[in-house]
Parts: sequence; structure tokens; C-alpha cells
Amino acid sequence: MLEKKEHLYEKAVLVGLVTQNQSEEKLVEYMDELEFLALTAGATIDKRFVQKLTQADSKTFIGSGKAQEIKEYVKEHGIGTVIFDDELSPSQLKNLEREMEVKILDRTNLILDIFAQRAQTSYARTQVELAQYQYLLPRLTRMWTHLERQKGGIGMRGPGETEIETDRRIIRDRISLLKEKLKTIDKQMATQRQNRGKMVRVALVGYTNVGKSTLMNAISKSDVFAENKLFATLDTTVRKVVIGNLPFLLTDTVGFIRKLPTQLVESFKSTLDEVREADLLIHVVDISHESFEDHINSVNQTLMEINAHQKPMIMVFNKIDAFAYEKKDEDDLTPETRKNISLDEWMKTWMSKSQYPTVFISALNKENFPEMKKLIYDEVLKIHTARFPYNDFLFEYHDDDMELED
Repeated sequence: MLEKKEHLYEKAVLVGLVTQNQSEEKLVEYMDELEFLALTAGATIDKRFVQKLTQADSKTFIGSGKAQEIKEYVKEHGIGTVIFDDELSPSQLKNLEREMEVKILDRTNLILDIFAQRAQTSYARTQVELAQYQYLLPRLTRMWTHLERQKGGIGMRGPGETEIETDRRIIRDRISLLKEKLKTIDKQMATQRQNRGKMVRVALVGYTNVGKSTLMNAISKSDVFAENKLFATLDTTVRKVVIGNLPFLLTDTVGFIRKLPTQLVESFKSTLDEVREADLLIHVVDISHESFEDHINSVNQTLMEINAHQKPMIMVFNKIDAFAYEKKDEDDLTPETRKNISLDEWMKTWMSKSQYPTVFISALNKENFPEMKKLIYDEVLKIHTARFPYNDFLFEYHDDDMELED
């Protein structure tokens, strides 16, 4: 009989702040996402703690009173990890560890841990390791254990150099080495992109866990890993796809997230280069998620940061099979809210007036796929004919299954 795996999960509590810049309603959304992140990383959440402050406390983020309350709770219930929704400063992290005497994580550290678990290729692992070291460097404390002894020996330790100074030097050396390694791989990947010729390149972008990989599998008939967890896909996947008789390259990229760690944006530069160098973006949105509008804004913000926001785009609202709303009674006079707007009503709002071609689908059930295929075909054809103005007569759309070519 198989043993139960509950013991593999760490018991943790979540901590978040309601401030003048973050409402209680918004915090609930962030905490829901943080819990999903924690579950993805391998934790089980015992309780949430919320503190209301004008702004984060400079010493302990939440204030000494709330810190003491959390300390007593985790000690009483055998909790080993406290996870904060925002990134903690080095001094806040040090003070909280000393105060609570348990493992303290923030959102950035949690996301980095998930990326470390998900990284499959040598390239992805190198990117994640670089981001982790960049995060750790300013957070070394006197409690830090020595990283490695291989770099020790005659001539390697400076006169009077403390262990923490040695550790900092080791990390800086490792960061330099990883950056050089990534530069080499970046050049190789740039060459690969050039070698793909002038074929139109299409990139799937979107918030994490919106169904990009499922859509990639459905469109390209490939077998890209897809799971109902955050950041299921880290490594970029490129497939050649044919709609009708029009070929193009389709790329699946890492999902975006609110409060995305800056270390990851820098480390995953080449992954984002696939987006930057794409001719067309397919922005996939999980319309069944109650915060999908925030997700759209987060993705658009990231696209702006990497200077990819002015590219041609198709909006694909996915998971219509999972969309649900609370239908109001006819005599209910309470104001309309987001929760009781039907899918048909959503389609008549700003979505139908979007500057981008828009389609509503279910990647899981392949619902409305002919409409989506036609949109992709039309947009790819525009780019192709602009690039090869004398070849457009060779292509015509027909509603057959999409084909994958090796």
C-alpha cells in the first residue's frame, strides 16, 4: 500500500498588509494567489494573518505586536514557515527570523523556489540559479552557514576576512560566472532564432495558469507539459504550425504574474526575447478567473517593460467552459457587480470594442476553435504578405484541422 504524502507538505501561515495603497479586497486576491503559489511549492496553509497599517513597518513589515501574535501561533501549532505577500527587505527578513525563530519567506523567494522546482533544462536551471543568488546576496546574515569550502585554500581568504565576507565573494563570483554562461547561451539562442528564416513568429503570452500550454498542445498537436499549477512551463517551446497552407512558428512562453520579481525578469531575458522578437502575440486570458482584468493589466505592464506592447495582438479569452456567474432575480434591485455579469454581457462590454481581434474559446474542449484559427490565419497572412508581397496568392484559408510539421 502506498504511503500518504501529507508529511511532504510544509505547514505554513500567510501574512499580508492592508495599506493606503492596497485595499482589503485587493489583498484577498493577492493572498488567494499567494496560497496557490504556496500549494504549488509544496506547502499547506494553516491560517492567514492580515495587518492594517498606513505603510509597511520598516523593521518587521507588520509591526511588533502582530509579529508577536504570529510567533505565539506558529509555536503553539507547530508551524515551520511564515510566508509574506510582499518582498521583505534584508533587515526586515533578519528581524523577523530572529523574532519568530522559524523560516521566513516572501513572495519573491516563494516564486524563485517554484521556478527552481520547475526548471528542467540546463538553461532554465542557470537562469533560476542566477536569480536566486541575486536575491540572496543582500540578505546574507550572521546566521548564514558557509556556502562551500572548495574556493578556500592558500591565497583565497583575505587577511581578517570574515566568513560572511567570504560568502559574499563566493556569491559574486558565482553570479559573474552564471552571467557569462547565460551570455553564451543567449548568443546560441539568438543564432537559432535567426536560422528560423523569415517565417512569421507567433508567441503565446499571458498570466500564469491561463491555459497557454493547453492551447499550444491543441494548436500544434504537440505534448507540452500542462498542469493546473502556477508556472507549469518555464522552458520556451517552439513548434512549426500550418493553418490551411500557411506555415508559421508558434512559441509557448513562461507565464507572467503580479509582483513579478525583478531578478526573474533579468534572468529570463532570452525567454522574453522570444516575445520581443515575435511578429504577433496571442494574449491568452482565463476569463473564468475573477481577477482576469487585473491579469490583463499585469501582462500589458510586463510587455511595456520589455518594449513589446506595440506588436500586433490577438486576445483569446480561454476557459469559457469554466465561466460561472451569480444570476440575479428579475426583481433584485441591487447594483450589478462583476460576479453577476454573464459571459454574453461581458462580450458586449469593452472586449467587443477592443483594438485587437478577440475570440472566446475553451482550449480544453476546443470550443470556438474554427473562429480562433481564422483570426490567427488572417493576422499571420497580413504579416506574411507584407514581408513577401508577391506570394499572397499562394495561400487560402480552409477549415481543416491544423497541422504540425517537423
